[in-house]
Amino acid sequence: MLKRIAAVLALAGTALISSSFPPARASTGHAVLIGVPGLRWSDVSPSATPNLWRLAGGSGIGLLSVRAVGTLTCPADAWATVSAGARSAAGPFCEKPLTVTPYGPGAVVGEVARLRRMNAGFGPVGLLGGAVHRAGGCTAAVGPGAALAAADSGGRVDVYAPSDPASALARCPVTVVDAGSVLGGGGPRLAAVRRADAMIGSVLARAPSSDVVVAGVADDGAVHLRPVLATGAAGRYLGSDSTRRSDMVILPDLTATLLRSAGIPAPEGMVGTPLLPSAVRPARLSSAVADLTSQDVAAQTHRRLLPRFFAGFVVSQVLLYAAAALALRLRWAPGHRRRILSATRLTALAAAAVPVSTYLVNVLPWWHTASPLAWLVAGVAAFDASVVAVAVAGPWRRDILGPGTVIAAVTAAVLGLDLVTGSDLQLNSLMGYSPLVGGRYYGMGNIAFAVLATSSLLAAAGVAQWLEPRRGRRAAVAAVLALTLTAALLDSWTAWGSDFGGLIAFVPGLATTALLVAGRRVSFLRLQLLRATGMALVLGMAWIDYLRPPSRRTHMGRFFGQLVEGDSLPWLERKFTAMTHTFGNMTLMPVVVSAFLFVLLVLHRPGRARAGGLELAYARAPMLRAGLSGAFVTALVGGAVNDSGVAVPALALAVAVPLALAATVVALQARDTAAAAAPATAPGAPRPEVSSHRT
Repeated sequence: MLKRIAAVLALAGTALISSSFPPARASTGHAVLIGVPGLRWSDVSPSATPNLWRLAGGSGIGLLSVRAVGTLTCPADAWATVSAGARSAAGPFCEKPLTVTPYGPGAVVGEVARLRRMNAGFGPVGLLGGAVHRAGGCTAAVGPGAALAAADSGGRVDVYAPSDPASALARCPVTVVDAGSVLGGGGPRLAAVRRADAMIGSVLARAPSSDVVVAGVADDGAVHLRPVLATGAAGRYLGSDSTRRSDMVILPDLTATLLRSAGIPAPEGMVGTPLLPSAVRPARLSSAVADLTSQDVAAQTHRRLLPRFFAGFVVSQVLLYAAAALALRLRWAPGHRRRILSATRLTALAAAAVPVSTYLVNVLPWWHTASPLAWLVAGVAAFDASVVAVAVAGPWRRDILGPGTVIAAVTAAVLGLDLVTGSDLQLNSLMGYSPLVGGRYYGMGNIAFAVLATSSLLAAAGVAQWLEPRRGRRAAVAAVLALTLTAALLDSWTAWGSDFGGLIAFVPGLATTALLVAGRRVSFLRLQLLRATGMALVLGMAWIDYLRPPSRRTHMGRFFGQLVEGDSLPWLERKFTAMTHTFGNMTLMPVVVSAFLFVLLVLHRPGRARAGGLELAYARAPMLRAGLSGAFVTALVGGAVNDSGVAVPALALAVAVPLALAATVVALQARDTAAAAAPATAPGAPRPEVSSHRT
């Protein structure tokens, strides 16, 4: 019975996370990889690279993210990664030459044993060559970098030529060619590009029936998205299941492609998946190349703006809390106080709308403009103003939680729709992820998770506040569960968010909110049980993913495999180390500290009416406490279980605290209105009542 259930679940999981790419063509039995470290699409032109240009015209083309272990990927890092089929590092051999000793027609790379020790827990250097040898084939290499890529775990390459590809081609199922690095600029760079193009032409002439892949496999001192081309996919862009992008692949995908073309099964431990022809590209090659180049422009613009954006984001958060503290605590004249509180509320709503604006701006192709940086900044500001305008203009504007609920709901809806449509809005978003960093290429990033979880919990609380007096408590609880469970499923399921740590953090938070809406007590023991439930659900999803073939698993399935085989400790250690290091992040820590101090010392601190402003808001909108409590629980657990660490609570607080401030301002304004009306009431007459839902 259990086996039958497992089979059904596996089939369901496979159906849900299967790629939309068309099937790959059959293998030719011979594969050639030509690596040109440092090559960019801007180097490719009919005049400078005629052979490469002709190849691009009749082949599939795409973008290659060469991120390995470090920030910059040197050529040796890239060749080691191709060898391992997973991210690897070459360490000192980025600066020192490799030792390639001739041995008969082949050679031995002396550094392979040391590289295998260095990369324990990362990629098994020698995987490509070992897989070919186990299948009864041989490997050929041209150049020392290619020898490292093609060597087996003992460092052996069967056929080796230092520079001339003529003697190495068409002799083995897998051939790797190092066409030389393209470095620097000006004349020397152009000369290196032309030499590489001449070698590419020589290889193409001698291997007309082979599957050929050409790739700019490494960085040239600057981080860019590099070109990748593959024969047999004419008129298409190249994608892969690794990125779930129609025009982007990663370095380990080259390893998987070589093995598939040679007809060799993918071994355990390989992270990459084969290149796949996907979207139809423009008929004119120049237009297709310009399209790919513009995506590198988007990635470069994101990289340049990101530090300044977060510096400004942190400063604006701290200034907001400082200004709000003055607005709420100082004694102002009644007219001034009313205007100051209204301005504070509007500013708080604008601050809460910043995250969703950083995603919505990617609806506009700002990277195609002449000034992408300016258009990106202007677009974020315009979308922020638009979201706030919607929040304060509708019939909900007078409800204490109305505008905040609208902003939270729009944020959650945008991220949810983004997940089910391919997560294009998160790519190169200022609160998303970058292909240059390579932490993620699809699904839910950790920062976006914090934004989604917080906004969905607060939106659910707002809906519950509206429903409870109209449809009763059960309807309110049902609405909270429906909204938050949907968000949790989108975040964690491998077809959409594929977020391993998200569900672990989300379950305690959404359960906390649901329990408080239901009027139940939340104890420490219950929280631990809920966290364990989240872990069990995540492991269940990882198990379903693990049941798929190795080449089709996501990172969740691969982790479950490591867990079963007892190899998960290095992965867990890296995640834990990365998490602890974030507590020294001086960019995001001020957001966490200032937000907590503001809540404790300003919003909760008693005022002239013997109650803190936030307590007044809770009295008028009890569901606000439920939403904030759930958001804080999710933020704390999320910070503990994600390698982004402090970034999770920082972004959760950046959404939750401004919305709590906006509700607090409404409660204070209602109290001021009641106090102003009180003297006009006759002695002994009842004080005027204020609606618990409207100002």
